[in-house]
Amino acid sequence: MGFVDKTPEGRYRAYFRDPGGKQRSKTFRTKRDATAFLAEVENSKSRGTYVSPHAGRLLFGEHARRWMATWNTEATTAAKDRSIMKTHVLPRWGNVPLSSIDHLGLQEWIIALSARRKPATVGLVLRLASAVLRSAVRNRLIAFNPAEDVRVPRIRRSDTDERIISRPDLRGRLLPEVPDRYRGVVATAAGAGLRWGEVVGLRADAIDLERARLSVIRTVTEVAGRTSFKPFPKSAAGRRVVPLPAWLVPITREHRARWPTASDEPVFANEVGAPLRRTLFRSRIWRPSLVRAGLLGEVVSAGGGFEARWTDEAGASHRERHRTFAQAVQHVARHQAGGLRFHDLRHSYATWLVDDGVPPNMVQRVMGHERSSTTLDLYTRRTDNSSRILDALNDADEVPDDEDPEPVCAPG
Repeated sequence: MGFVDKTPEGRYRAYFRDPGGKQRSKTFRTKRDATAFLAEVENSKSRGTYVSPHAGRLLFGEHARRWMATWNTEATTAAKDRSIMKTHVLPRWGNVPLSSIDHLGLQEWIIALSARRKPATVGLVLRLASAVLRSAVRNRLIAFNPAEDVRVPRIRRSDTDERIISRPDLRGRLLPEVPDRYRGVVATAAGAGLRWGEVVGLRADAIDLERARLSVIRTVTEVAGRTSFKPFPKSAAGRRVVPLPAWLVPITREHRARWPTASDEPVFANEVGAPLRRTLFRSRIWRPSLVRAGLLGEVVSAGGGFEARWTDEAGASHRERHRTFAQAVQHVARHQAGGLRFHDLRHSYATWLVDDGVPPNMVQRVMGHERSSTTLDLYTRRTDNSSRILDALNDADEVPDDEDPEPVCAPG
């Protein structure tokens, strides 16, 4: 049991031993406070919840750096989390003692951050801050995690989320506008439902054009502009065999004939045989192709030149003239808000399959999902084939062949 002693300055110092047997002390203004503190120390020691009263002096940033050094996550995930910590979390809390961080301060910070950042980003920021504080609790630096029950704004779907491209628009509008060298990349992502890393990670040994199928056995990761092969896909379910539609086979065969690669190089390589970089592909190939296809912004002839027309994130419309068509296209590609994302080709693939009545378990398998709920909840909610609903609700003789039935609902 500890004891209380009065100091020459008239204050009261509580002496006690920590669970390791080392003597500690803490000074208080009154004897009552010192006595109450000793009782709480003994109680926490008996419950196994003892936290040193001085441990919370450690700065948040110091513990965060130690915690980050223990990460064993994928390189791409670690790089993203490190960027969020550096940009959002450490500038606010890095020099704050752990014991000085409270729930109200965290909630005020999240509200202020929400006014400038998207809810998804804010959620990631809070997740990392809370993880550091949770680690501090486990290491007996603070008694509880003040980030618990901090609320973030609800993520609401907008008209730019998970856009779906129709099959006629893909093959009749988009693919013809993609440069020849990169048409196979877009076609494979849409025709086989592959993720970006899975597409650019394909090698010759993974493609069987005679049997019209490909195998997902490796992927490419990109961190800080550097690409590298990973000899396994995102998850165990991600290792799969995917059938190729008849229209995709000749596109792939033509690509391999025009741009042959070595066995250890990706089929869809850049000019030096290395994997394509996602950020460069998006800005130089993907978005300009959308503009040329009429799927992003607009470019029109105007007075001997070309006028770029686009809409910013606030919904305001803009126009600017350029000398050449290519300049106008690039301008719209850089400035137009939203638009179809490359990953939306994968969303579209799953939606097409469900629209055509493919069973969910088969969709799950070719998509490489570990759980069917992922397939149903994330990738097929944009299905809009209302004819299948009407076919189920109407008797064959209720709707004349020459009449179009009124839609009974608008599925999301």
